[in-house]
Amino acid sequence: MPTALITGASAGLGAAFARRLAADGFSLVLVARDERRLDATAGTLHRRYGVRADVLPADLATEKGVAAVEDRLAEGVDLLVNNAGFGHPRDALEVPAADEVTMLRVHCEAVLRLTLAALPGMRVRGRGGVINVASVAAFLADGTYSASKAWVVNFSAGLAARVREPRVRVMALCPGFVRTEFHERASIDTSGIPDFLWLRADKVVDAALRDLARGVRISVPDPRYKAIAAVARYVPPGVVARASALLGR
Repeated sequence: MPTALITGASAGLGAAFARRLAADGFSLVLVARDERRLDATAGTLHRRYGVRADVLPADLATEKGVAAVEDRLAEGVDLLVNNAGFGHPRDALEVPAADEVTMLRVHCEAVLRLTLAALPGMRVRGRGGVINVASVAAFLADGTYSASKAWVVNFSAGLAARVREPRVRVMALCPGFVRTEFHERASIDTSGIPDFLWLRADKVVDAALRDLARGVRISVPDPRYKAIAAVARYVPPGVVARASALLGR
């Protein structure tokens, strides 16, 4: 039975990945900070799908948390989903530097270290996959969040090009607005975001797994966001900032 380790697994896209992979017969290792919520999620998945669901409480903004997940990955997994992340409700100039550094630790350092912990075993076995959850914001110059996600995209695509084993794949997933708890947790006002821009978490997961199986290196679910990503490189940063202010960050 294949095993998947998912960070940020207690809510949002992470929980959607857990449900889909459990339905596909994967054993799960669920990582998040909230142990009680993890236990509840694992229990539900085990009862519904009959799969093993282990919990690994860890704060990926800390050395202890990242090291604990690295140790588990060294034991071997078939799929790693680096999904943990968060946003700030204000501009980078209005956020304490320490909070921005924490974001970089979770979005960049943890992704780097966990990916590099998982890949050696996958390459030895000749199979496996890594999905690093970025964002369509990676293609827009709009502060620390978008910069960190741009790093995830470039890191993932660069590794994917260097892994020679054809059945070992690394992919950056770049969704747009997804109906999860993400914005609420970050106290981000989403009232200005049109309904047609929202994606369903399960549909994003379906697209991600389909693209990973096809060997796609940068997955942008949904034609609307593919178009946005395609034209974003030509949009001046000032325009992006004004649009973000109108939509909610």
